[in-house]
Amino acid sequence: MGRKFFVGGNWKCNGTIEEVKKIISILNAGEVPSSDVVEVVLSPPFVFLPLVKSELRPDFHVAAQNCWVKKGGAYTGEISAEMLVNLDIPWVIIGHSERRALLGETNEFVGEKVAYALSKGLKVIACVGETLEQREAGSTMEVVAAQTKAIADKISDWSNVVIAYEPVWAIGTGKVATPAQAQEVHAALRGWLSSNVSAEVAESTRILYGGSVNGANSKELAAQPDVDGFLVGGASLKPEFIDIIKAATVKSA
Repeated sequence: MGRKFFVGGNWKCNGTIEEVKKIISILNAGEVPSSDVVEVVLSPPFVFLPLVKSELRPDFHVAAQNCWVKKGGAYTGEISAEMLVNLDIPWVIIGHSERRALLGETNEFVGEKVAYALSKGLKVIACVGETLEQREAGSTMEVVAAQTKAIADKISDWSNVVIAYEPVWAIGTGKVATPAQAQEVHAALRGWLSSNVSAEVAESTRILYGGSVNGANSKELAAQPDVDGFLVGGASLKPEFIDIIKAATVKSA
């Protein structure tokens, strides 16, 4: 059984009710491969989750952009995994580089958050990736392996985890890792999983690429053997997101 192609759209901190309704109408009208070829998950800001869930086509799913590391309580401004489950939100993004950089989320904290979300029945898109300085220093794999190890140390079941490799220098900058650069890291990451978790987990876990993916470059990236899909930022708010979803046909062909 091959790894089903996965396309996630991270809307980040963007949108008004009107804009959200407009993009939903575009996505609902879009012709995309069937759900046995590609899994599509959209991640709007928390305040729009119920709206998007109620209006979005049934073959697309919804993700939160974050959740708290433990049960709810006196944690002002946080959203718990239990709340997401209560709203019937199946997915959550954890460890995005913006949260690591801007809010100081450490590898260990991200690992704990992934484990807690999984324990409550959520599926997790776990993000890893290096900065430009780290890449230029030649430590890409060291950084990504440490980020992945912090997750592996806390979980034993990977069946509900998707890894998103997002080189920080390529997020929102217009710079894209070349297909060869993406494949190199994805293959190394899969090798790390094989050596440090299991061959079965390495073979079955989907590894997404994120970082300035758009309609023009998605097919070439999708053709790489270890690229199992995308986590898309800015382009997920545009009609070209449909073209990115269609890149899944490269794999099924």
